[in-house]
Amino acid sequence: MSSRERILGRVRRALAEVRDEDAPVERAYLREHGARSVAETVDLLAENLADYRALVHRCTKDELAATIGRLVAEHGSRTVAVPTGLPPEWLTATEAEQVTDSAETTPYELDRVGSVVTACAVAIAETGTIVLDGGPDQGRRRITLIPDHHICVVRVPEQVVSSVPQALERLDPARPLTWISGPSATSDIELDRVEGVHGPRTLEVVLVSGDRLGAEVDGQAVRNTRG
Repeated sequence: MSSRERILGRVRRALAEVRDEDAPVERAYLREHGARSVAETVDLLAENLADYRALVHRCTKDELAATIGRLVAEHGSRTVAVPTGLPPEWLTATEAEQVTDSAETTPYELDRVGSVVTACAVAIAETGTIVLDGGPDQGRRRITLIPDHHICVVRVPEQVVSSVPQALERLDPARPLTWISGPSATSDIELDRVEGVHGPRTLEVVLVSGDRLGAEVDGQAVRNTRG
């Protein structure tokens, strides 16, 4: 018997054991792992973001402009890339020159931009992932891949979900989705980590809520999870 005949024989025997080939496969995946309150879900997101070496900040809506202005200034950025649909009030405390997202902007020009500020489509607590879908307040994918510093604003709690299945229900698969879990990084065979290889070296996530009390409680949670 040739090798070809032996392989085909094994295939035939395997297929002979298949029953109801057209029957759907049952996949009893969990939609989320454990029952959590809204506050616990947001805390888990902050913890996992920090575990991926993102810098996590919390503030109220009234404090958002000042927070973004401070982060841009602390990074030393003189210019900041801005999606066309980003709320203008977010940048009222930012002194850096604003570079509006445009198809005419070259990669070389974006490489000279110090920071980029965007919103997001959804944030996933269990994986510490931020998802962008190219919406007006997020801009083209390249503006979040070329500049060295990305500030991403997540509206709490409406943009936070527990799990990937819950996130997929909110996303349009026809849109250009970018899934971000921490700053871009890679490791060589000796596990030496290098950040900023194929995207921003520094990712700062601002979790913005509606009131001062919520921000104070959330801020304490972030400090605890980051030691």
